[in-house]
Amino acid sequence: MLMHAPTPLADLEAHDDFVERHIGITPADEERMLSTIGAASRQALIDSVVPGAIRRLQGMQLPAPASEAEALRELKGIAQRNRLLKSFIGQGYHGTHTPGVILRNVLENPAWYTAYTPYQAEISQGRMEALVNFQTMVCDLTGLAIANASLLDEATAAAEAMTLAARVGKSKSTTFFVAEDVLPQTLEVVRTRAEPLGLTVVCGPADAAAQTDCFAALFQYPGVTGEVRDLRPLIEAVHARAGLAIVAADLLALTLLTPPGEMGADIAIGTTQRFGMPMGNGGPHAAYMACRDEHKRSLPGRLVGVSVDSQGQPAYRLALQTREQHIRREKATSNICTAQVLPAVVASMYAVYHGPHGLKRIAERVASYTAVLAEGLKALGWSLVHETAFDTITVRTGHKTEPLLLDAVGRGMNLRRASHDAIGITLDETTTREDLLALWQVFAEVTAHGQPLPGFERFETGIKDLLPESLRRTSAYLTHPVFNRYHSETEMLRYLRSLSDKDLALDRTMIPLGSCTMKLNATSEMIPITWPEFAHVHPYAPRDQLAGYELLDQQLQQWLCQATGYAGISLQPNAGSQGEYAGLLAIRAYHRARGEGHRNVCLIPESAHGTNPASAQMVGMQVVVTKCDRDGNVDLQDLAAKCEQYGDRLAAVMITYPSTHGVFEAEVKELCALVHRHGGRVYVDGANMNALVGIAAPGEFGGDVSHLNLHKTFCIPHGGGGPGVGPVCVVEDLVPYLPGHRTAGVGQDGPVGAVSAAPLGNAAVLPISWMYIRMMGAEGLRRATETAILNANYIAARLAPHYPVLYHGGKDIHGGGVAHECILDLRPLKDTSGVTAEDVAKRLIDYGFHAPTLSFPVAGTLMVEPTESESLAELDRFCEAMIAIREEIRRIEQGQWPQDDNPLKNAPHTAESLLKDPWTHPYTREQAAYPVPSLRRQKYWAPVGRVDNVYGDRNLFCACVPVAEYR
Repeated sequence: MLMHAPTPLADLEAHDDFVERHIGITPADEERMLSTIGAASRQALIDSVVPGAIRRLQGMQLPAPASEAEALRELKGIAQRNRLLKSFIGQGYHGTHTPGVILRNVLENPAWYTAYTPYQAEISQGRMEALVNFQTMVCDLTGLAIANASLLDEATAAAEAMTLAARVGKSKSTTFFVAEDVLPQTLEVVRTRAEPLGLTVVCGPADAAAQTDCFAALFQYPGVTGEVRDLRPLIEAVHARAGLAIVAADLLALTLLTPPGEMGADIAIGTTQRFGMPMGNGGPHAAYMACRDEHKRSLPGRLVGVSVDSQGQPAYRLALQTREQHIRREKATSNICTAQVLPAVVASMYAVYHGPHGLKRIAERVASYTAVLAEGLKALGWSLVHETAFDTITVRTGHKTEPLLLDAVGRGMNLRRASHDAIGITLDETTTREDLLALWQVFAEVTAHGQPLPGFERFETGIKDLLPESLRRTSAYLTHPVFNRYHSETEMLRYLRSLSDKDLALDRTMIPLGSCTMKLNATSEMIPITWPEFAHVHPYAPRDQLAGYELLDQQLQQWLCQATGYAGISLQPNAGSQGEYAGLLAIRAYHRARGEGHRNVCLIPESAHGTNPASAQMVGMQVVVTKCDRDGNVDLQDLAAKCEQYGDRLAAVMITYPSTHGVFEAEVKELCALVHRHGGRVYVDGANMNALVGIAAPGEFGGDVSHLNLHKTFCIPHGGGGPGVGPVCVVEDLVPYLPGHRTAGVGQDGPVGAVSAAPLGNAAVLPISWMYIRMMGAEGLRRATETAILNANYIAARLAPHYPVLYHGGKDIHGGGVAHECILDLRPLKDTSGVTAEDVAKRLIDYGFHAPTLSFPVAGTLMVEPTESESLAELDRFCEAMIAIREEIRRIEQGQWPQDDNPLKNAPHTAESLLKDPWTHPYTREQAAYPVPSLRRQKYWAPVGRVDNVYGDRNLFCACVPVAEYR
């Protein structure tokens, strides 16, 4: 009889190792890949590619890795430290019901949350249709001609509106007027944004706008105190002084109220949070901006437009891309890179699901409950500050303010302290009769009149709301069929499925985007974001109710400091671009505190991310571009000359490391020392931290400031282009200049104010990065970095015989040795075959792939980043597709296919185009559809042919397509 030795307990426990699930390469795979590369070991590869001078001095001090179950259990304990009270705070954040069909099939669905920004239109038709729905919804509700999709939050949207007005307005004034009933966090963010640009913010009673010489005025509608004001006279007065009128409007209220566009507003901004996105301690939520037609080419953010494809059918695409930072750099309309696409999709689908009648019914219920609450309080002897209201009332409470607030908390409710002698109460779609009774009970307890508690009997036959008759909406909205068809769950479910089927996301294929790091967003990392303890927290709840978020913030800061080598971090920036902006504000404030406010020159290499110069311009710095050498490295001689030239005006240099060209520059420490000698600070863009974590730290090799993209390196999904989180990390002497948030009581005396509406920015998605780090541990994170570098070098080695690798920095490595990404040079192909990099990108769709990054940072190239999460089978599938495409190009070079009629020029091929007769092309239908045998088993069919970009910009149309267009 055979006896089996018992397995050690430690070995039994080791099977639940998340690191093995996150990293797609097995030890056997690694051995084969190293052989292809020509490296003796993974360590030998790293030693060859990564300069020894920048290697970490010691490992990261992180907790030992936890299993998925252990990490979820630990995080649940942290979440339960938050106290969940019913919120009546308002101030831009509301309770909302996320329809289950949207929660499960959008917010929790990897087909939606793992998609990338829709730069490749043909494989993004589903998410772009959802965004066009969003734009149409915003235009209809605001009464303005054009809207973007989308912005980061209401406060930053107001700041973007201010700068838009400064660009396009005719007034010579530099004053921006803000009505005093605008949300306080909006006022703070606007002030932060205005000061470096030399703009003066004046805040006062709304009526004072009529007498203020300003280039623009911002009004809240309804105001934070609840008043519903007729803005038409004020807008006319602002226009009379050549100013523009901006209205921050509540979209739910606009189903009942005259929209801003009909009142004469030039720009409308706001948040769509209450359209199905939980409060999440402040985010993520999609903000909106709409404007008059004449300002559309200056509108910041993403704009989805309608064009036609190669078959003449309607097709969506990102419109007017020449406005964006990656093209116009410091002359861009803003530095925004990620928007809040996933929350925008949720908001648009909330409108689709409820339709105009459903939204109006929700709004009428809120408005009626507000009137009932007000009548009950009056019956108890309390008086209101305003006679008009939609969802918010402000009660005069005198010296009883504090007892009322405390009693409410004791009964499980948070009210808003409007002032020392007034309390604000905001209702929403989650408000119930029981809530109103509980609110009356709070006020009845401290009333001196001894009035009995009001009952609902008097209201059963109806009650008139508190909206002014002169402001009742009469115009129609959401009339397009898409908002009037999908109201049953069956129809909605199928509509969402039909859209996601049109797209390529990470749940179907590798997305090999260089500089974008489309890595695994593990399910266990995603689960906590909809836990009530994280999702239903108001960002301005009392601090003692936010202990869970506070601990999450502390731990993430500690862990990210370990990863970066920096001394301090703020998680407030809610996008990478906002992290850049906050980091440059810190550098600017540091120089000003030392009496060197004249330092205003920012040196930026010509290879830098487009957000870098745009962010520098936003903080009032002068951008000076420095050269790169032929190997893609920063030209140190040119940099030294620029440092000498600008002398005591040098504020900073912004570099990306590893470089945007995908190589580790050997002289980065010398670069940092050079800039420091001239009194400047070094900003290291954290976009490529996926190649550094565990092996090198910017804070150790000379960086002073970095931002991180948690939606890249630390696994928060891209969500079709957002949400993101862009923490700003700094060395010790810059810690005092991290962004504060006076509205939330954070950093009251700091020189840098808020950069986001909420103190923790997109707080609700921070648990994703917490889970990732907690499950990986220090060794797992280092191994992930090394595997990312291994994968990139494997692809470079396999493809080098077919496509030149443009830049490389390794020694004795087949393919030259790259960092975590490589650039394939396709420029020579145009002369030999007429094929462009775009043609290859479109042909990859026929092979079932999202294209690599197209023509960035070098025109005519593809930049490939495979990430550590991909399996060898998927890496090989991509390489084989690229090699097969190269063989197709050879057939063109040899004259077998003409340069203007071949599978690349006609790609992508739709099923409809392949079924058409007669077939007149020199290649077969099979060659078009199934260029490799595996596609016969699993095939993605592009829903549209190649989209005509020029037509879309010349015939700009950015709303839902009439149904007749598809007939």
